[in-house]
Amino acid sequence: MKKRFKVPAWLRNKYIVAGILFLAWLIFLDRHNFLSQYELYSEVNQLENQKTFYKQEIDRARQDQYELLSSPEKLEKFAREQYRMKKDDEDLFIVPVPPKAD
Repeated sequence: MKKRFKVPAWLRNKYIVAGILFLAWLIFLDRHNFLSQYELYSEVNQLENQKTFYKQEIDRARQDQYELLSSPEKLEKFAREQYRMKKDDEDLFIVPVPPKAD
């Protein structure tokens, strides 16, 4: 005599089996599965962090611009340091800074 394997009652219910298969499809096989949703969520968090960083940089640049444009002395200092501008009666000497040795 052959011994038959007994299937539990909850596995004989077609709605429960269909629900389990549907959940398995959503979790592993669907285009919008949980893994891709997690990756998208982490990417959104990373982009939000970049957004706050760039907003802070914009605010700092606006503050620097306001400081430069508010005073002619600061504007002149900036032009001399950054763009090596000079007055007509001046000589400009550029001293190179040696690189730091680690």
